[in-house]
Amino acid sequence: MTINEVVFIDNLPKLDLHGFDRDSARVAINDFIRDNKKMGNEIVLIVHGIGTGIVREASVNTLNHNKDVIEFKSVYNNRGCMLVQIKL
Repeated sequence: MTINEVVFIDNLPKLDLHGFDRDSARVAINDFIRDNKKMGNEIVLIVHGIGTGIVREASVNTLNHNKDVIEFKSVYNNRGCMLVQIKL
């Protein structure tokens, strides 16, 4: 399955970053990706919120540099979260 085939996002493993700062978001994302790779979850959801965009920017940078991430994109109707495909 690819992130373009995902229809229901409520059933995906989710990391909610509301209230996180940029550094703690980076650590939480890397831990979340690592843990879900071990569990065999190929597609996950990261909720960063909209706000000022600091956590979103940190999320994009972290996902770009994580070797276990194949691709990621914003959810079609929600700019505050991203679908992430993990390399298993």
